[in-house]
Amino acid sequence: MKGTLKNIIVAILIWEAKRVLKKYKPKVIAVTGSVGKTGTKDAVYTVLSSYTHARKSEKSFNSEIGVPLTILGLPNAWSSFWGWFENIGEGFLMPWRGLKYPEWLVLEVGVDRPGDIRKLSWLKPDIVIFTQFPDVPVHVEYFDSPEEVTKEKRSLKETLREQGTLIVNADDRKMANEEVGERQHKISYGFEEHAMVKGTDYRVEYEDEMPVGISCTVQFQQRVEQVHLRGVVGRHHLYPVLAALSVIVSEGKMFSDSVKAFENHQTAPGRMRLLPGMNGSVIIDDTYNSSPVAVEAGMSALATIQNKGKKIVVLGDMLELGDFSVERHMAVGQLVGSTADVFIAVGVRMLAAAQGALAAHARCKRVESFKTNEDALQVLRSIVEEGDIVFVKGSQGMRMERVVEDILLESHAAVNYLCRQDAHWKSIP
Repeated sequence: MKGTLKNIIVAILIWEAKRVLKKYKPKVIAVTGSVGKTGTKDAVYTVLSSYTHARKSEKSFNSEIGVPLTILGLPNAWSSFWGWFENIGEGFLMPWRGLKYPEWLVLEVGVDRPGDIRKLSWLKPDIVIFTQFPDVPVHVEYFDSPEEVTKEKRSLKETLREQGTLIVNADDRKMANEEVGERQHKISYGFEEHAMVKGTDYRVEYEDEMPVGISCTVQFQQRVEQVHLRGVVGRHHLYPVLAALSVIVSEGKMFSDSVKAFENHQTAPGRMRLLPGMNGSVIIDDTYNSSPVAVEAGMSALATIQNKGKKIVVLGDMLELGDFSVERHMAVGQLVGSTADVFIAVGVRMLAAAQGALAAHARCKRVESFKTNEDALQVLRSIVEEGDIVFVKGSQGMRMERVVEDILLESHAAVNYLCRQDAHWKSIP
């Protein structure tokens, strides 16, 4: 009964979303991939909102119900019957109201199961952005193979308008032969030489010998600009910037003014954000979610950072990896072993990672394994010192943001900095 009611609500919201799109005719950007969707959506929104009226998907509004909710500008009513009743009423009346509707919609599109993209076939975006498709993406457990996940997400291209633009990550080899229709356009971005919108000279920026942000040079044709991002580390955080500037290029505009929009850009909570930690440490909060490729990117970023203390890595289980779980956790552990001074593994799956770190016989001299966050925190609190970098990551279900909250310099500020701080998430044990 509950599933039937949900399907009815989704069908009504989609019908209402179609009416709104037909009425107001905004330009639509759809973003998908297995890594970097939210960051790309946010970066595109930062650029567009600097000169026009734009709206983006909020939080996890990337599903068959989240996409129409974003188009309608309505909240998730969760399990409230009356909340959904009010949403449906608002959506029905929207075409007759004299709204100042956004000129651009930036929609994040996610995939959990086969057929998810087909459910959004009614969406006809002007621009589709592909971020990155790693060899073993998250959500693979519901598919026959990792390739099927990638195939599902790449099918979003089939919804692109006849004269639309496909924007792809040039550094992802799976994109090399991505084709578009005769009247469609394709733009590539990345750090490889053949990228149309190209980043070079990635740098970590420091103050008082501790990291405070990153920067790079961006080039398109003969135009060269510098981009600076505060409060975040990791070269992979510049891919969303390059994708966003590709949107500007696709509109026939020069991106020199758009680069300035990133001076005040903030990445979403839980995505490689730099936060002040206890005892003069710095936390790299990457707790929104986790996957093998995301941990690899995090370790790559950590390796580039210079600091005067220890590099401490705290990892919770990576979920939804299906048959690849043990293999990928072991590989992650070996990578951590060559990057960190201290490795704290949390969860039953991370036991394999701890074994991998020990087997690496590399840099890491202390490896600890714990079943829960609470157990891990007892050790973590005792070893964090001035100048240390503490990298924290894990899948959503592991709630690793609670680890970050406990070691923040000002734990009362968690609501302003960390993910999953609303009442719904706080109510979950």
